[in-house]
Amino acid sequence: MTDISSEHNLHTITNGVKAKTDISHIHAFLSAKTGDKWLAAAKDNLPLLMQDHANCEKKAAGTAMNLIFRYEFHRDLQEKLAQLVREEMLHYEQVLELMRERNIAWSHLPAGRYAKGLLKYKRTWEPAGMIDVLIIGAFIEARSCERFSALADVIDDEKLSKYYKYLLKSESRHYEDYLALARSVSDEPIDERVAFFRAVEAQLIDSPDGELRFHSGVPNFT
Repeated sequence: MTDISSEHNLHTITNGVKAKTDISHIHAFLSAKTGDKWLAAAKDNLPLLMQDHANCEKKAAGTAMNLIFRYEFHRDLQEKLAQLVREEMLHYEQVLELMRERNIAWSHLPAGRYAKGLLKYKRTWEPAGMIDVLIIGAFIEARSCERFSALADVIDDEKLSKYYKYLLKSESRHYEDYLALARSVSDEPIDERVAFFRAVEAQLIDSPDGELRFHSGVPNFT
């Protein structure tokens, strides 16, 4: 952790954040908005959310790396996802540092239903399967961006709030990159497929959920 360059140092990052990035295009892309019940639960369970956030960054890097190996023939995909892998692993390292500063112990935290709930609709033939994975990646990144923005406004941890604001630019770019890649590998418009996953994603966010995770639905637990 101590080898992070000054460019990516948490102190430099959080002191340099002046205002939130405009993510109105993210809100337009998503069909559901994070509600007050999720935000209240998240605010009361920040250590758990930070652990899940770390897991999400690591999984995002792993997913991108798997795509790089599986679709080696696609040059644009290789370049965009190579950058994404580097950024996701940097974010993973930074979240671990934030956890260490707050004496939050690392613990195993099972994944929630969100990603599985999207991936179960992935088509099984190519290139349809790749297109669906890229569209799903766009929704995951867009939702992450939306929740970082919402959390930054309500949590009492000033440094963490600034860090979430810092993440908005890269997360919104990741969403755009995934969507652009999906369009570039498809021989036909992907609008219908995007609309389908938009509805699935909104249902996962708006329906009761028995677990609290970074991408979970409406809290339904005591």
